[in-house]
Amino acid sequence: MAIKMRNKRSTDFSMASMSDLVFLLLIFFMLTSTLVAPNAIKLLLPSSSSKTMAKQTITVYINESYEYFLEENKINESELESRIAAGITAENEATIVLRSDKSVPVQYVVNVIDAVNEINNKSNRKHKVILATSPQKQ
Repeated sequence: MAIKMRNKRSTDFSMASMSDLVFLLLIFFMLTSTLVAPNAIKLLLPSSSSKTMAKQTITVYINESYEYFLEENKINESELESRIAAGITAENEATIVLRSDKSVPVQYVVNVIDAVNEINNKSNRKHKVILATSPQKQ
């Protein structure tokens, strides 16, 4: 007498769940890659071999047309001090990252440093400015 099994084992493999997983991963990576925009304003930064890492509070950009930007918002030189001060009011020791195109004259960089120094003198705080650079090619 032959004994028959009631439950038959299926050797089929369904690719439906695998394709769903691949599409979910694709959507996840597409969304996260569009959210990462470290340099929204295109600049050619000066190169340096030093590596200083600091927690940045706000970022000031100076492009090749000598225009100032505070977090991608265009501002005039006259409102530089007030707009930076408004962005760092809650901080005692804020770090302002200055991303300047390498063709920009030094005077424009000094204007930002002077604005931060004026804020420090008025509020008796110790905010600092860090000039962003690109890694030096070897």
